[in-house]
Amino acid sequence: MIKKLFRQMLVTQIVSSMTVTICMLIDSIMIGRFLGVEAMSAYGLASPLLLVFAAFGSLISSGVQVMCGKTVGAGDREATDAAYTVSVMLAAGISAIGLVVVFAFLGPLTTMLGAGKPGPDNPVYDLTRDYITGFIIGAPAFLCAQIMVPYMQLLGSRSRLVAAVIAMTVSDIAFDLLNVFVFEGSTLGMGLASSLSYYIAFGVGIGVFLRKDCMFRFKRSLFRAKTCRELAAYGVPTVVNQISMVLLVFLLNRLLLEVEGTMAVAAYSVISTVGNICYCFGSGTGAVAMMLAAIFYADRDKTSIRELVRVMTRSAIVLDVAVTAVGLLAAVPLITLFLGENVDAKSIAVFGLRLFVLSILPSSLNSTYKNYYQGVNRLRLTELISVLQNFIFPGAFAFLLSRFLGVNGVWLGFVCGETATLIAFSALVWRHHGGFSLSADAYSMLDASFGAAADCCFECSVQTVSEAAEVSARLCAFCQEREIDRRTAMLIGLSVEEMTVNIIEHGFTKDTQEHNVDVRVVLDDDVRVIRIRDNCIGFDPTKYLELHQSDDPTAHIGLRMVMGMVKEANYVNSLGLNNLSLII
Repeated sequence: MIKKLFRQMLVTQIVSSMTVTICMLIDSIMIGRFLGVEAMSAYGLASPLLLVFAAFGSLISSGVQVMCGKTVGAGDREATDAAYTVSVMLAAGISAIGLVVVFAFLGPLTTMLGAGKPGPDNPVYDLTRDYITGFIIGAPAFLCAQIMVPYMQLLGSRSRLVAAVIAMTVSDIAFDLLNVFVFEGSTLGMGLASSLSYYIAFGVGIGVFLRKDCMFRFKRSLFRAKTCRELAAYGVPTVVNQISMVLLVFLLNRLLLEVEGTMAVAAYSVISTVGNICYCFGSGTGAVAMMLAAIFYADRDKTSIRELVRVMTRSAIVLDVAVTAVGLLAAVPLITLFLGENVDAKSIAVFGLRLFVLSILPSSLNSTYKNYYQGVNRLRLTELISVLQNFIFPGAFAFLLSRFLGVNGVWLGFVCGETATLIAFSALVWRHHGGFSLSADAYSMLDASFGAAADCCFECSVQTVSEAAEVSARLCAFCQEREIDRRTAMLIGLSVEEMTVNIIEHGFTKDTQEHNVDVRVVLDDDVRVIRIRDNCIGFDPTKYLELHQSDDPTAHIGLRMVMGMVKEANYVNSLGLNNLSLII
């Protein structure tokens, strides 16, 4: 089930990871093709400021992924609503403050980004300032679009998420074309086109959160400083990642201006824009890994976590080998799409892109693992990978190699930096594991005490009624072997059989999709927990009995029997899965 769930979420997450980058890609193509190299340089110089806003969105978004992953995994609805409330209010506050600060200090910010001082002989300044002005108006929708993604994944609203991205893409293209061919074709218009498209994406997605059956509820009374600090703490590693990227872009812009001039900065703008699309495959894999890791970690499910590590690693390798091959083969047409027939800038960018795409595979593995470690509370390791990957190693290699190889040394800095990061964090993994190993057990970085001991945990998958009966018998024997009294052992086996048969008979038949039921039973000295997870349509057995009360003693007898003998029953539907926990 994990492999299937991962693939379903991955497609949507890759598309949604492009929420920020697609508008920037479209703007880059339009600016490069129709507004010229100076406008392209202005776009590149504005990028660090845009990344700063993306950092705040990523702070909240990744905090939501980890925090809500844990609260949903634990079945704590009030804590889930508290996280939702805090994230909405933080987004509103950051948007308002950001708009005021940028407009108040627009001139000094433009100069600080490398656009120089205003003057008739410096058109790059005006072009950079105008693009920032147009783009920053969309900051509120820009932040909201990032924050909506994890919530819509948890709700299983993947088709709505894809629809929002498509609407944003189509509208941005349309507005850019209007700007170029109908209006004066300024960088201000390009920025405004992106802003309007973000608002359209927000409008498409917001309807999910206004439905009565939405699992997230905004409750102002739940806004607390403690929840705010906790959400921020989970998101800090992502901010470290974004700040490192901002510093790297700033450093490389300065290096390229020194080595080759504005032509190289324009080429870097194109390479980084194409690279951001390529990186979406790695960041999408990492985002799914983070969310699932947080849920399984809260459930202390060691088996699922190790399977997740195997699945995410294979997915990252397969996807990014393909992306690297495409990048190498399609370098010329991709660069031509942006720069047309500008021979000087084109020759720099084509060779640079081919060197750059060699970094995609190690980058994807670094991104996937740092997100996974964020989900399992290895926050310091996540931050270390972020700084090494996005600033220290690529910046150091770019600086040193540019002394000998010029602009090509800057491009080589990417692949050398990503590879060095992969080796560095792997060395830490092997140290923790006690020796060299490429196993999922080693890279999962779980403490020996994490989760239930193997001899106290029963796990299996059920797909037929006959399998349910067989599992019930095996489970009963498993319990008795661990000195659980015969009556309790029979109740545990009977509860699992009753619930799984109910799912198979009623859930499997609702559609033509392939379905699974995963059963996990944990026995310890204090409590016995049954967790049943299936990928059928939503069904809450605890609410069902409340809504279907009957005087007939035989009505829903199986459900009534199970619910009557458990100490506690928690149900949550997340990621399109039914998750039921029964405490005996």
